[in-house]
Amino acid sequence: MQCHSNPFKPFKPFSINIRGRLIEYGRPAVMGIINATPDSFYGTSRLQNSAAISRRAAQMVECGADMIDIGAYSSRPGAADVSTEEEVRRAVMAVKAVKSACPEIPISIDTFRAVVAESAAEAGADIINDISGGTLDDDMIATVARLGLPYILMHMRGTPATMSQLTDYTPKTVTEAVITWLAERVNVCVEHGMTDIIVDPGFGFAKTLEQNYELMRGLPLMTEALELPVLVGVSRKSMITKPLNITAAQALVPTTAVNTMALMLGASILRVHDVKAGVQTVALTQQLYAL
Repeated sequence: MQCHSNPFKPFKPFSINIRGRLIEYGRPAVMGIINATPDSFYGTSRLQNSAAISRRAAQMVECGADMIDIGAYSSRPGAADVSTEEEVRRAVMAVKAVKSACPEIPISIDTFRAVVAESAAEAGADIINDISGGTLDDDMIATVARLGLPYILMHMRGTPATMSQLTDYTPKTVTEAVITWLAERVNVCVEHGMTDIIVDPGFGFAKTLEQNYELMRGLPLMTEALELPVLVGVSRKSMITKPLNITAAQALVPTTAVNTMALMLGASILRVHDVKAGVQTVALTQQLYAL
């Protein structure tokens, strides 16, 4: 019988430095989502008081979460704008709630505003997760560099309100365009002194349904070209629900399928609503490389 080499991309260990504490990941990490918003696209993730956020965080840690990502501004297409003051209020409240319940878990704050990033960091956030890669706030890159925290740099065009009209990447393919853009933004971050950078191709942000899957196929090229950990956030998104004509609430099983694809193609971090399923997906996918 002829043996064939494994066509998939094995996980490459990575580490991040959080306030002088080096955290090493020998398997893909699972990031649980908590939204301190009233209008995020998946209703179960919406939590608006400290007690509920603390309970959810504890449940996620019990299920094996490696990180928790807090959002205080819904970035779904068509979402209402939120004032800076209100985003700060929500973010600080949620960070403190998670920190009080789970003091050891790394907390990521999902924001494109420098003042929110700084306020959340003062409250205890450990990682800045910016959907705009520093393009929506000119102070963001310098602020994160000054704070000395890891930075998740995501690809997006325009704003959440305009991104669905900005999907023409010709003459490049979407994968080529995203890799080029991310590389340019990484260089800006490095010039400012950042050392811990994670990239996110931005599934669902200024990409058509077909482009999302083309980008998924391009993950191995992205990991090789950028040589940085890649975060994949596809949990219950329209790239999963639309082809199957289902709702976000019905999308756990197909989300698991797409997360498995991402892991097999080189993802380092899965950003998920359902931590237990994410942890199980990582455990089984890792069995491919255990022998």
